[in-house]
Amino acid sequence: MSRALRSLYYPAFYLTAAGLALVLAPDVALRLFFSTGQYGDVMPRMAGATTLALGLLVVQIIRHRVERLYATLVGARVMLCTVWMSLFLYTRDPFFLIVFGMVAVGMVWTAVGLVLDRRTVSQ
Repeated sequence: MSRALRSLYYPAFYLTAAGLALVLAPDVALRLFFSTGQYGDVMPRMAGATTLALGLLVVQIIRHRVERLYATLVGARVMLCTVWMSLFLYTRDPFFLIVFGMVAVGMVWTAVGLVLDRRTVSQ
């Protein structure tokens, strides 16, 4: 099993777990992420449904070993981290900083795995 593939278990877990938490108990989920904003009940549930769908896509990428999408997942996370850091700077809500940190760890892990996997193949 490649390093990049192994690294995808992390986002598969946090995306499905966070998505379910936001859909089923948005107030609890937002408190666990130290959110200070007032987002109501609907928007966190919508974000949770989207997050859960992304988690299911990552699970399928792992299951079918779709290696061509690994770099795309890194790129998508770069874009998301940029947005979340911007939202944190705009709102000062720790929620966005925590989400940024979780995603950035997985993004770096997958990127490093991709580089190491490609070095191993080329040798």
